[in-house]
Amino acid sequence: MTSSLIGLSTYAFFWQWSTRADRPLTLDDMIARTAELGAQAFQICDYPAVAELTTTDLDRLRKLAADNGIRLELGTRGVRPAHLVRYLDIAQRLDVTLVRSMLYAADHRPTADEARQLLTEALPAYQAAGVTLALETYEQVPTATLVGIVADIGSPSLGICLDPANCVAALETPRSVIDLAAPYVKNIHVKDFQFTRQDGWVGFSLVGAPLGTGQLDVEHLFAQTRPADRGINRIIEHWLPWHGDAATTIALEQQWTQHNLDYLSTPSTTQEQPS
Repeated sequence: MTSSLIGLSTYAFFWQWSTRADRPLTLDDMIARTAELGAQAFQICDYPAVAELTTTDLDRLRKLAADNGIRLELGTRGVRPAHLVRYLDIAQRLDVTLVRSMLYAADHRPTADEARQLLTEALPAYQAAGVTLALETYEQVPTATLVGIVADIGSPSLGICLDPANCVAALETPRSVIDLAAPYVKNIHVKDFQFTRQDGWVGFSLVGAPLGTGQLDVEHLFAQTRPADRGINRIIEHWLPWHGDAATTIALEQQWTQHNLDYLSTPSTTQEQPS
């Protein structure tokens, strides 16, 4: 059986490394805390400062992760070949074998055909380096379109980073997203969510929740994707709203992280069944 790791993302430390924290965490801090919590992987996701690190800094970061028994992953946005090659260089420096990206960047929204062409140009370097590129499901691109691009290209180095919660904003049901993407999944962002009524009962908010307490069908997610069988890492993220002050919000963020790690680490017949 291929190894499947449970890890944390920078999004699991979202408030702790934000400028609202009294002492924002550094990447070193997050890696150390990931190890202290017993997780096995850490995804540096949507953290642009990593692209500004020197080779010396990257080498030190790789050693820190290795010394703590942590497998690093990377996350960025966009499919321009030059950008993806830049992140491939960083990945190789950090001993990373999976890079998560998204179809759109802040300044670039390719059509499906353009994305196919750009990815086809960038992927040979990834395949030669033994690095997988995983495109995340999210509300700006229909899951069928994203899966179609991955299927059409047909590269073993290209797949899906599955986050069914993101697609609710596009009125896609999490179950349908899971079912459609499952054969192509290379990485999973694990976060629960729930709809809550706004004050006055006018409208709803879609917010995060600790795993198993919200509306994500975790049993179905793992039954369809079979992460343990397929060596798919499960990376914990949060959608934790601000709770009035840094101390309260950060304490909740830490509680959610511990809860989610405990949830994923507890053997259960409900968490992964053959489909």
